[in-house]
Amino acid sequence: MTVCEVGPRDGLQMAKSIMTTEAKCAWIAGLAAAGVREIEVGSFVPARLIPQMADTDAVVRFAKGIAGLTVVALAPNLRGAQAAVMAGAHRVSVPVSVSAGHSRANLNRSPDEQVAVVGGIVAWLRETAPGVELEVACSTAFGCSIDGVVPETGVVRIAAALAAHGVSQIGLADTVGYANPAQIRSVVRAVRAEIGPALVGLHLHDTMGLGIANALAGLEVGIRDFDAALAGLGGCPFAPGASGNIVTEDLVFMLESMGFATGIDLDGLIKARALLHQGLPDEAMHGQLAKAGIPRIFQRAA
Repeated sequence: MTVCEVGPRDGLQMAKSIMTTEAKCAWIAGLAAAGVREIEVGSFVPARLIPQMADTDAVVRFAKGIAGLTVVALAPNLRGAQAAVMAGAHRVSVPVSVSAGHSRANLNRSPDEQVAVVGGIVAWLRETAPGVELEVACSTAFGCSIDGVVPETGVVRIAAALAAHGVSQIGLADTVGYANPAQIRSVVRAVRAEIGPALVGLHLHDTMGLGIANALAGLEVGIRDFDAALAGLGGCPFAPGASGNIVTEDLVFMLESMGFATGIDLDGLIKARALLHQGLPDEAMHGQLAKAGIPRIFQRAA
């Protein structure tokens, strides 16, 4: 079971204030000390668009020095992917919106144009940096606050196009948090029927309060890789109404309680949460585990 912490990227891009590089690095180190083995630490995007990500190069260079940590960086295009590789990222994450409205707002390209961009990144990585992994998230796979309903057939089409370009790690993202458990199960099954094991994970938001329920639905249909953000931070600046990610602490509690080993220590996450609060004291923090405390009956998965 893999839980990728996306707080330092997705969580911070909507923050009201800018976390210092020193505070980010301390937070990332705290997450790694808690047993988190995959962290999306930033994105290589223009600082004028998302100023919270202006120090991503420095953060990647710091994080890659943490033993056993897979450092992930988001890049919207080839230039960003090249910068991520130069900084030392182990994995590059590229978004491809299924809905045209979000794709234009987020990337100023159509979905098919962004699929072509991914094809160029695949070719460049094979030629220049074959050891670097590539993952692609199908954004707005369960609905869009700009276009509304996103047809399941459209999600399958984009996922199939990415697989045809040689992408072997494809995720489905509920970018605006509109999904419900039945929809999660249906879309996951449809995409898997088309691309098989290339479908690896889910990126879920909690806009409608169904984030953890949707994670459970994904678990029931074989998903074993989830994104989450400490304290439920996050949202997309180019998707109106999008709120925070599912809460890492709550997700880990559910998985471990059900017998799925994550390798992540809840006490360590609470300590990392304190580091986050120190770095962003004015930001609202969410999560039921932090509110209630770790139950006395809790047992980690063997």
